[in-house]
Order: sequence, then structure tokens, then C-alpha cells
Amino acid sequence: MRHVVVMAGTGAIGLMAVFAVDLLNLFYISRLRDPALTAAVGFTGAVGYVQIAVSIGMSIGLGAVTARQIGAGRHARARRIASSFLLVMVAATAALGLATALWAAPILHLFGATGRAAEQAEHYIRIVSPALSLIAVGMGCSSLLRAVGDARRSMNVTLIGAVAAAALDPLLIFALHLGLEGAAISTILSRTVVAGLGFLAARRHGLLALPCARYILHDARLVGGVAMPAILTNLATPIGGLFVTHAMATFGLAAVAGQATIDRIVPVTFAFVFALTGSVGPIMSQNLGAGHLARVHETLVTSLKLVAACVAVTWLILLPAQNLVVAAFAAHGTQAALIRLFCTWTVGGYLFIGMLFVANTAFNNLGFPLYSTLFNWGRATLGTVPFVWVGMRFGPSGVQVGQVLGCVLVGSWAMLTAFGVIGRLKPGPVAPGLAAELPARTAKSALAELDELDEEQQIADDLSADRPARA
Repeated sequence: MRHVVVMAGTGAIGLMAVFAVDLLNLFYISRLRDPALTAAVGFTGAVGYVQIAVSIGMSIGLGAVTARQIGAGRHARARRIASSFLLVMVAATAALGLATALWAAPILHLFGATGRAAEQAEHYIRIVSPALSLIAVGMGCSSLLRAVGDARRSMNVTLIGAVAAAALDPLLIFALHLGLEGAAISTILSRTVVAGLGFLAARRHGLLALPCARYILHDARLVGGVAMPAILTNLATPIGGLFVTHAMATFGLAAVAGQATIDRIVPVTFAFVFALTGSVGPIMSQNLGAGHLARVHETLVTSLKLVAACVAVTWLILLPAQNLVVAAFAAHGTQAALIRLFCTWTVGGYLFIGMLFVANTAFNNLGFPLYSTLFNWGRATLGTVPFVWVGMRFGPSGVQVGQVLGCVLVGSWAMLTAFGVIGRLKPGPVAPGLAAELPARTAKSALAELDELDEEQQIADDLSADRPARA
């Protein structure tokens, strides 16, 4: 419990600072009293979640694989893998950012953006998207710091970047009268700070070196085995959000603004839950690598308890404070109604979303990444589309309720499956007389097989690379 609380708590402080800046951006823009700008923030957030989902998925793969190597005592190989894959992350996110900037208009059309709100959102995306690699580097390095247990520096990387953004936002938005463009420039500058600090901190731990060209493809495949399912898993959330945003857009800009406000309140109020999913992954991976299966199970149980506590505390705070939240964002009409519904009832549904997140972390770090892909896409499709479609008959409030109800089913099923996965890693009960004839397959033996395959592939790559020199 102490280990999980320390890792998740420090991560939550950093994440809360980052998400608080996004919330402040919305707060500052809402004070301009322009509904089109407020709705534009909602549309840019929906597009940005897709980009961030890719970066998060890659950082999950990087942290899981390096943590397993560190847990097994192979620090040199962990450094080599981290260096290779960070280069791959930069190249992949740079391509994604440029593609998003080029096709910003048709992408926003998919989300239901029209008129001046679409124009403002497109301008913001064209400024921010080409710098996507900066946040990818920051996330990757933060994941590496958690893999070695340096929770304080991992927190400081995001915290200092958030402080920089918080200082620049009012200056650029109000003092220089740049509006949404000022928020975009502030985002780029803060991401630059996060990337620089993360890189320096990872280098201090000896986690990064000059990538070796002959190992880049091999290491990319190794991390990609976890990263690709994690990317697909994380993409499911913004894809499901696309349908929700489009549904809200049918009820006007006020409904989109209300959804945008909630989307930025959630990461701040549930920062601990989001940080928990990133923090317990390396803990599970290290203990799996060391063969301590009881600690893997204990980590999952502890995480579930902490999720429940976090949701309960948040609910107790938001319920009496809902009028203050509405006033802070100058909300009225549909926007205010959606905020009140969230603070009163639907906030409780995030218990099941947190259960889904924790379960996905277990799947990604215990060798079952396809399970996380299955459950997240199940939530984005069967757990979102039919519920929201029915909810649309009752207006924007029905959309919000439908979105939460789908998560109840998927989150519960995912958590039960996670306990089943951990149960499969333990030796199964056998009759005493058959114990010698039926040796149980343990997580340690499974891990040994994976490492053996990894070694064979590495030897083959070495021989292939050395053949010209020997000739």
C-alpha cells in the first residue's frame, strides 16, 4: 500500500498540475464570454486526446519492458531498449502531429465542428500538433523514471512544465490579447520544458544513451509487442469520445461546452486514478520479473481500494460545490445542467472507469495486452454507442448518463478478468501424488521462456550484424 500510494501520489501531483493547466485554459477562455471559443476548446481537446492516446500507449510499452528488464537485473539492456524506442517515439509522433495539422479541417468535421468554432479549433491544432513529439518525449522519460522508482523526479518533470504553462497562459491570452492562439503557444512552450527536464532526468539515471542502429528495429519490435496493443487500447477512449462529442454537437454549442468543461474537470479531480494506472504498471512488471507473484496480486487489490476511496472523496467534494463550479465557468442553460448532473450523479460512475483503467494496466504489464485492447474497444463501441444512442432521446443529459452506464458493465467485467489473469500466473492445485508428474506453469517459468526467445533473437541479430566484419 505504501509503495503504491507514494508512486501514484507523486504521479497524481504532476498529472493534476498538467490537467489543471488545461482546466485553467478553459476557465480563461470562458471568461472571454464567447461560446464559439469555449466550444472550440472542446473540439481541440477531443482531437488532442487521440494524439495523446498514442503517446501514452507507447510510453506504457516503454515503461513495462524496461521495468521488467530492471526487475531482472539487466540494466544495460534496459538502457539500450529505452534509447532505441525513445527515438522511435519521436519519429512516430512527429509524423502523427504533421498529419493531424494537414488534415485538421476534415478531422474536426468528424467531431461535428462547424462555423467559427471549427475555424478557431483548426487554427489551434495547426499550431500545436507539429510539436507533438515534445510531449511524447516527456511522457516516455517520465515512464522510465517510474520504472526505476524515482517518483519525485517523475513528478517534478510534469509539475514544472505545468507551472510554466500556468504562468504563460494569462500573459498570452489576456495581456497580449491572443485568445485561443495564446493558449496554443503556451502549450508548446510548456511541452518543451517537460521534454527537456524529462530527458535530463532519465540521463541522470543512466537510462538513455546514443541508440545503436543495429538494435533499433529489434528493440522496437520488443517494446511494440506491448506498445501496439496499449496504443489500440488508449485510442478506444477518444474514438468513443468522438461519438459522444458528435452526439452533444447535435444539441448546440452549449452542450459541447458543457461536455468540454466536464472533460477537463475529470482529469483534475481524478488525477490520482490516472496516475495510479501509470504507477502500478512498473510495480507489477518489476515483481513479475523477480517472480514475486503475491505482490502482483496485492498491488491489484490495493489499487482497487484506492480507486474506490478517490471516487468517494471526489463525490463528497463536488456534490456541495456544484454551484461554485457552474459560476466559475460562467455556465448557464444546458452547460450548467450538464455540470450539475455530473457533480450530483454521474461522477460515481468513474469508480467503474477506474476499475477498467487498473485492469488494463494489469493486462499490459502481465503479458495479456490484447485483453486491455478488447475491453477498451468494448467500452468505446458496445459500452458507448447503444447507450448514448438511446440517451440522445432524452437530450444532452441522457447522453451523459448513457456514457456512464456503459462503463459500469465493462469496468466490472474487466476487473473480474484481471483477477482471473493473476490467478493463472500462480501454480494450480494438484493432487499430492501427481505433483511430480504435473509441474505447474508459473509466471517465472513463462518469463524465462520469453527471455530465452529474446536472447535468441538478440544473438541472431548480433551474428547478422557481425557477418560483414568477420568476412
